[in-house]
Amino acid sequence: MTDDGSVAAVSAPKMQILLAALLIRAGHVVSRDELSNEIWGSAPPRRATASLHVHMSQLRKILTRPGRPGSPIATAAPGYVLRLAPGELDLHRFQCLLRDGRRAARAGNHERAVELLGAARSLHRGAVLDGAAAGPIVGGCARWAEEARIESAELLVASGIALGRYQEMTGVLRALLAAHPLHEAFYRQLILCMSRSGRRAEALRAYHCARDTIRRELGLEPSWELRELQRTILRADGAARDMQLAG
Repeated sequence: MTDDGSVAAVSAPKMQILLAALLIRAGHVVSRDELSNEIWGSAPPRRATASLHVHMSQLRKILTRPGRPGSPIATAAPGYVLRLAPGELDLHRFQCLLRDGRRAARAGNHERAVELLGAARSLHRGAVLDGAAAGPIVGGCARWAEEARIESAELLVASGIALGRYQEMTGVLRALLAAHPLHEAFYRQLILCMSRSGRRAEALRAYHCARDTIRRELGLEPSWELRELQRTILRADGAARDMQLAG
């Protein structure tokens, strides 16, 4: 996005990789060897250095902003550095929100945690770096981002549960499980929400769904934590029936 509101698209795959690598390492020098490895891996072409220079020149032209001299990409031995203003990159804002949300959750400030983690999750707009090559910089960031996205969801739901927002979190968890059907932590949280809101039969059905999915897809049994949660619900259900009979 340029200063006049227009959009400058980077469509060439190699330039996309270069831009992604520079954005991930924004403010730090990325060497030519690292950038070459991102694009070509361990088998660069004979004229890789010259080709890298051409791609970088084209990328600089695209990123040059109207009314501002030069490009945010600077040459700095032994490679290049992309300079951004603080808060200009969603990735950095997400990292800060996740860090502060994690701290708030650990401190028991769950209202604040839900606010911060909800803001962090709102920055996600699909798979991170989707379609980019899986070099050490870009691929590593994509894997970290997906893990961080899952962590932010788990923390947000845990704080929502602590606040007693069982119905709201049930809807959030159903959407999460549609995207991550093998993530057991989301099943545990869903079963807990259902159980605490008095929907024990639904909670047990959710457990059986989790067990069947895990068995079918992974050939494994559910974790001890998930099985223990099922047993806790069954014991509570049995105790409730005993009280009714005694009454």
